[in-house]
Amino acid sequence: MFKILKKFATPLIILLFISVSAVAGGKLNVVTTLPDFADIAKQVGGDKVEAFAIAKGYQDPHFVDPKPSYIIKLQKADMFVHAGLDLEIGWVPPLIEGARNANILPGAKGNVDASKGVQLLEVPSGDPAQLRAQGDIHVYGNPHYWLDPVRGKKIAENICAALSRLQPQDEAYFKSNLEAFVNKIDAKLAEWQALMQPYDGAKIVAFHNSWPYFDDRFGFNIVAFIEPKPGIPPTPKHLAEIINKMNQIGVKVIIVEPYYSKDPCTLVASKTGAKVLDLATAVDGAPEVKSYLEVFDYNLKKLVAAFQQTGEAGNNGK
Repeated sequence: MFKILKKFATPLIILLFISVSAVAGGKLNVVTTLPDFADIAKQVGGDKVEAFAIAKGYQDPHFVDPKPSYIIKLQKADMFVHAGLDLEIGWVPPLIEGARNANILPGAKGNVDASKGVQLLEVPSGDPAQLRAQGDIHVYGNPHYWLDPVRGKKIAENICAALSRLQPQDEAYFKSNLEAFVNKIDAKLAEWQALMQPYDGAKIVAFHNSWPYFDDRFGFNIVAFIEPKPGIPPTPKHLAEIINKMNQIGVKVIIVEPYYSKDPCTLVASKTGAKVLDLATAVDGAPEVKSYLEVFDYNLKKLVAAFQQTGEAGNNGK
């Protein structure tokens, strides 16, 4: 018996070494909740990662059907990136529980809360139960922070740190890719801010409160929402109030996410002469938007075209 084991010991050790080396040198399997995170993971991870996003860019990230196929994806994941701040609270927990993958559980080194270290807006104070009674209120702050490219750099840093923890031998490679990605954002940011500068303070009405970080970075002014409270459908009375306000102060642009009904916006536009813009809240939120940077290219160009057509000049024209 011992002679047999001795005979196969060396080949067995070699086989185990090859297997371990293949895993160590293989691609990291990254699953994300949002397509923006998947694109950033590809930018930072390069050819060392495979990335898959559960939510599509045209879907409401608050409400995603937790399909069994997503559980299978998570079972095989080395890393799981999510927005945190309770954005995906309705659908991520059952997926994580079903996957039974210890590597991506909360607190594990493969679980990445992309909001870590991000400067948050609209962080409410008060009793969480009372806050939730006010509508779709996020008690930890507005979770749509990826719609600011500067905060996008922090998301990339969080992803880079996690990739480096999981595959430390490639840390220098990940950091080099991170630096290149940050440089791309900085170059585009100068271009975007120059594009928007003539329209600083331009007034807009939005359907849902998805845009505070986008607004904060690019300087337009959301004066009202079609929803009376986040997640609450508009009543005829509320729409009448919005129409009156828009006519009084001359608002000519309404922005809406791709996953909400355009009917209330179209009605308001018919009474105010405003343009309705269907903007992308994520990668693949429009057919032309295939990368994180293209989210901003697409949205800002549409806004500028609408401002030009309606004569909106922001504070610079007053």
